[in-house]
Amino acid sequence: MAETEEPQRRKIDVLLKAVGDTPIMKQKKWTVERSRTIQALGLFVTKFLKLEAGEQLFIYVNQSFAPSPEQEVGTLFECFGSDNKLVLHYCKSQAWG
Repeated sequence: MAETEEPQRRKIDVLLKAVGDTPIMKQKKWTVERSRTIQALGLFVTKFLKLEAGEQLFIYVNQSFAPSPEQEVGTLFECFGSDNKLVLHYCKSQAWG
């Protein structure tokens, strides 16, 4: 196994798509540690978009359900990833589920 293959296993590509009136991130594709939780990813997006303290952020998989905050991104990728990436939708109001 080549040394360059090992980091690929620890990290996955996550594609973040805005829903509704939520601000769009200029950079949509991020490389994320498999062990990062949905809660940590949500905090990152909240800070990146500079949302106000009272604004909520919802993250959805397959435009159908919101994973639990403790869920690891790697597990979601294994179950719902396609084309070597995990597509997550984010919005400031409940959209699905």
